[in-house]
Amino acid sequence: MKRIDTHTITGLLRKHGICPTSQRVKIAMALFSSMTHPSADQLLGAVNSRKAEVSKATVYNTLNLFLEKGLVREVIVDPSKVLYDPNTSDHHHFYDIVTGELSDIDASKVSIPVLPPLPGNRIFDGVDIIIRTRPAAA
Repeated sequence: MKRIDTHTITGLLRKHGICPTSQRVKIAMALFSSMTHPSADQLLGAVNSRKAEVSKATVYNTLNLFLEKGLVREVIVDPSKVLYDPNTSDHHHFYDIVTGELSDIDASKVSIPVLPPLPGNRIFDGVDIIIRTRPAAA
């Protein structure tokens, strides 16, 4: 995205069929202004640090709506940690298991020469790769 302002965010939400309420705009502003991979709790903190007073339920409901409309991707790095990715282009991730940092890998840098046959009555919908890392032992 280019410049992040409420006009840009409002247009982005409308483009995805989302009614741009005040709270949704604030959540989207927090999400798209940094282009990181925040958790719902991190987004809640970022939004409320600006004196917005958005509830946790509103953040979760808004993120689920953004997911449904294809505005963000959900990245499940482990069963207890879900991060939200505003980059919906084809890409993969490095996940630092110590710091919790998630960073993008360009899809062209990853090659999967052969995929297993799909089960009956299934079509291919995508591959998401998370490469978990940690510091090397000294």
